[in-house]
Amino acid sequence: MTTEPLPQMTDEQDGAGAGVELAVAAHARLAGAVDRIDDATARRPSRLPGWTVGHVVTHLARNADGHVRRLEGALEGRDLARYPGGDEERNRDIESGAGRPAAEMAADLTTAQQRLEDVWRRHQDAGWPHRELLGNDHWTITESPWRRLREVEMHHVDMGLGYEPSDWPAAYVARDLPLLLATAAARTGAAEQAAVLAWLAGRGERPAHWSLAPWG
Repeated sequence: MTTEPLPQMTDEQDGAGAGVELAVAAHARLAGAVDRIDDATARRPSRLPGWTVGHVVTHLARNADGHVRRLEGALEGRDLARYPGGDEERNRDIESGAGRPAAEMAADLTTAQQRLEDVWRRHQDAGWPHRELLGNDHWTITESPWRRLREVEMHHVDMGLGYEPSDWPAAYVARDLPLLLATAAARTGAAEQAAVLAWLAGRGERPAHWSLAPWG
């Protein structure tokens, strides 16, 4: 009896698998925190201007659904956007769901995250097919776990429920810090760039009034 050779994993697939592991753990931490909130907490302002905790929870649930839509499409060879109606649909869904009872929001988030974890597993089994399909995003499907991880880690802090940047896993920080540092030049005003460069090169003090334009 002959044995078929096992398929070789690419660095891209291995990276996606590592992202899945971290994102699944982040999902569990987030779900545990959201399960404990009551209706009053859900109506409380979050750290994001104009958003309550309920807005953040709803956004995270719909973001998971968006990943599922795009990844389900890729499994079938279809190029689907995460939000077919764009930012208008995204914002409408968040607003319409932000006022629900906390228990309903928690259940919604858990279900959405489970669907996403399921489709990640199916993509891993299938070798992450149709990576050329971008679905109106600028990142491939193998980036989905990492993008979701960033969304969960950042917004878990934004909810103001006791989870802080100091709680971020070292593996997440090691991945995302260089990526965000790479955006600093474009977010620094022209008048400050030389002073920032001198500081980073060890040839000047940290600019006292250095500010970055919003990221995202």
